[in-house]
Parts: sequence; C-alpha cells; structure tokens
Amino acid sequence: MTQPPTPHRLGPPESIRSLSDILDALDDAGTGDTVTIREILEEIGVRSFAPMILVPALILVSPLSGIFGLPTIGATFMLLVTLQKLLGRRHVWLPEFLKRRKIATHRLKKAVSWLRKPCRWIDNRTHKRLTMLVSRPANIATLLTIVAICSVIPFLEVLPMVTSIFAGAISMFSIGLLARDGLFIVLGYAQTAASATLVLWLLTTAAGG
Repeated sequence: MTQPPTPHRLGPPESIRSLSDILDALDDAGTGDTVTIREILEEIGVRSFAPMILVPALILVSPLSGIFGLPTIGATFMLLVTLQKLLGRRHVWLPEFLKRRKIATHRLKKAVSWLRKPCRWIDNRTHKRLTMLVSRPANIATLLTIVAICSVIPFLEVLPMVTSIFAGAISMFSIGLLARDGLFIVLGYAQTAASATLVLWLLTTAAGG
C-alpha cells in the first residue's frame, strides 16, 4: 500500500531552531571580504522557508537598513520566498542576479553583533502557544500579509525608519512561524497595523504641508 506523502510545513531544518542559530549561520557565511546571498543560502538551507524570510527581515531591522537599495532587495527576496511557500514549493528558487548580490562582510558581522542581544532575549521567551495562530489556514493569512508588506516596502524606502518598522513586523511573523508561537503572530499583526497607521500619518502630514 502506497504511503501518503508527508505534508510539508513551514519550518526550519534540524540545525536551525532559534534566532541565535540564524545569526550563527550568518556569521559562518562571512569568510571573505564580501558575502553573497548564495553563500547565506548555503548556510541556512533552501528548504528553510521561515528562516529565509527572517534573515532579510532581521537585516532590515539592523543598522544595515540605512544602505540605499537594501530594503528593496530584502523585500524582493522575502516576497519571492513567501510566494513560493504559498505555491507549495519544497525548495526555494531565486534568480541568479539576486543570489549574486553582495554585502561587505564587516558590515554583516557588525549587524549580527548588534542583533545578538535582542535575539537572545527573544529566544528565551519563545515557546509553543496560541497554536491556532500557526495552523495551516492561519499561516496562509500570515504569509499573505507578508506578501502585502513586501510589495509596499520599495515605495517606502524614502521614508526614514519606516521600512525597518515594517521589517520588524515581518520578523515577528517569522519568529512565530519558526517557534510555532502564536503570540508573535499577534505582535506581527499589531506592528503591521501600527506601521500602516504611521505611513498614513506621514503621507497626510506631507500632503497637508
């Protein structure tokens, strides 16, 4: 009798279970003067959907978000990964031009060092809870929200700090998916709403001025 295929879920490989594991992978990727997205993928794994969404989100929360063009690249990366998860792909495909993108190793390591303390704090407070918010139907809603955020980030790059705030929301969603912690999904939606409110306020203020 043929066994039914094992359902694929959004989750990390055995070696990546926490934010600190992801930061370790980023540190390991940086061996030369520059680090390519291809090298980061090799460390994280092409089946690790949640970590692959989380990595660029964390980078955009860090001081690296100030590099012009990086929020657009990060949003494009997250958009492609999230869409492929929604389509049911088991492995992430990225175009060669995106995998060849580079970042200076010293800048990446500085960002990783900056993220260590908050990520360690979060790791100590994540556990399985509110699991209905990380069920399959709930995950689809979460992923669609990430798609929506990634679609608008390139247009918001001219607004200071806004892309980092939206990236923070994506980080919350990804942490919730990684740790199966529904509380972080709630925090992700709350931050998305707050970010959207901020953008509307900035736009109306600019229009009024």
